Amino acid sequence: MRISPSQLKLVNEQVQRLVASGNYFGRRLQEAGVTEVLTEEDFLALPFSEKEDLRNCYPLGVSAVDEREIVRIHSSSGTTGTPVIIPYTAKDVDDWAEQFKRCYEVAGITADDRIQITPGYGLWTAGIGFQAGAEKLGAMVVPMGPGNTEKQLQFMVDLQSTVIGATSSYALLLAEEVEKRGMRDRIALTKGVIGSERWGEKMRDRVKAGLGIQIYDIYGLTEVYGPGIGISCDAEDGMHYWDDFLYIEIVDPATGEPLPDGEWGEIVITTLVKEGAPLIRFRTHDLSRIIPGACPCGSLFPRIDALQGRSDDMVKIHGVNVFPRQIEEILQTFPALSSEYQIRLSHLEGRDTMRIYVETDGTQDFLDTADAVASEVKRRIGFTPLVKVVELGVLPRSEKKTRRVFDERYE
Repeated sequence: MRISPSQLKLVNEQVQRLVASGNYFGRRLQEAGVTEVLTEEDFLALPFSEKEDLRNCYPLGVSAVDEREIVRIHSSSGTTGTPVIIPYTAKDVDDWAEQFKRCYEVAGITADDRIQITPGYGLWTAGIGFQAGAEKLGAMVVPMGPGNTEKQLQFMVDLQSTVIGATSSYALLLAEEVEKRGMRDRIALTKGVIGSERWGEKMRDRVKAGLGIQIYDIYGLTEVYGPGIGISCDAEDGMHYWDDFLYIEIVDPATGEPLPDGEWGEIVITTLVKEGAPLIRFRTHDLSRIIPGACPCGSLFPRIDALQGRSDDMVKIHGVNVFPRQIEEILQTFPALSSEYQIRLSHLEGRDTMRIYVETDGTQDFLDTADAVASEVKRRIGFTPLVKVVELGVLPRSEKKTRRVFDERYE
């Protein structure tokens, strides 16, 4: 999607603000001789920014405002390396709440709803983003945070929550608990605003059935406000994003060259009005595409497709490049398997080995199922993994994000 004149004007203002601030990115623009951005060619000549740049800014080198204007900081949820800290001004906080409010409105959620929020609060952007948008909407907030499933279910029943905000992993855990306890007729949930990780249709269908909800996928990342910069609609054909706050381009992950609408590549985001930590051409490593044409729902906001993974989650085994989503797509072709799986990479007896753990309901022969899955992986991807079939519920569930790939080759 080509950058519009109004977006280009906002980018130019952001660039000039960065240069004037003398922060990390402002200095980099100065060193590159960039003082203004007046054309699309000027924009495409701007350097990309990466998460590693943000680590180099630790703790507040990314700030483009006087520290007295910073009202809050958040940090990404990663557990390794130097933390990434993102400062917010009061306007940034309000802009984020406005974007999340729009998400709720796209999902048909109103001030009459009761929104139970299960993502974490604190340095992570998740919970507080859900809450700020709900409060701006005027809905009742039930700010549970993660974990304590017993109390989650109690409040869900006693307060008759109508909307659940969750990661897909925790939504699955709650759905399984509700089914196990026969509670469906006691809860009032109708909608789920779900985000933070890629998930497949099989997992989505289990959550829908278990909680009796319509699901809306939400998009966001700490470096760019947080969750709430995009959401799916009732047409279930991609996620609308707010192009008055963001400019999104899709680039080839290998070359960085822009790709036309409809082609899959890496999402690159430029913030148009952010004050505390403006980002120009930030490489998210999330894989998607811009969906061309109008959405059947009638919204004029542009759309990206459901995420297909990350450009940096590829693993190589026996000389073959493998993305976890490829394994997931194969597993989805086996109706007897659950949505949960785990991949473990090991180096045994001088060679790399992939073990895939999958769950089944017990109606199939475990060995036959394992052989069938291994054969299908060999047919589609080109190598034969070791497949272990376990009973339903054996693989771990998570209150946050479920880790599915464990590379133990270099441990």
